[in-house]
Amino acid sequence: MKRYRVNNIFYSLQGEGHNTGRAAVFVRFAGCNLRCPFCDTEFDSYTEMNAEEILAEIATHHSPTTHHLPLIVLTGGEPTLQVDEDFVDLLHQHGYEVAMESNGTRPAPKNLDWLTVSPKSLPPSKERGKLPDEIKIVFTKASDADNLLSDSPFLFGEVGGYLYLQPCDTGDAVRNAAIIKQCVDYIKDHPQWRLSLQTHKLIGIE
Repeated sequence: MKRYRVNNIFYSLQGEGHNTGRAAVFVRFAGCNLRCPFCDTEFDSYTEMNAEEILAEIATHHSPTTHHLPLIVLTGGEPTLQVDEDFVDLLHQHGYEVAMESNGTRPAPKNLDWLTVSPKSLPPSKERGKLPDEIKIVFTKASDADNLLSDSPFLFGEVGGYLYLQPCDTGDAVRNAAIIKQCVDYIKDHPQWRLSLQTHKLIGIE
């Protein structure tokens, strides 16, 4: 039976992007094929679990009597290193809507309900997994968005209307304020983009 390297499973609200504010169980997978300097996630430690064990753990994080199941967000690390269509099918069979957050360097399962691609230092994969429902760029300067537009026109021709810029949290309040201002100014000049804030950090939840 296939086993997955799981860093953490927790219940919270989605803090970023199009699904901001939705109740969600996050399944964080260990391991990533990138090492981004601004990454604030500890994903190297893990517990090995099979799919049924993950499903059982998910069920402990929400009320069994609810009529509306929470969203499942598969994240990491980089979840496409481990998650396949069979795993997504299992979650669907138990009534869950399934989203994934990926760096886009590998094809994602086509049966996902929602895919957020947050491109980083490598060009997005041209292998045809599921196309992203939203693209979310961690913004530090205007060239972050400009370069992606020029490097990856195939994504932007097909993703639809959900393009997000998210100011990078550097841990320095003065630097963060400058980045936020640049990001807001960029969006005002390029209104196809929308602002994404890390609202979970703003309200002090995981």
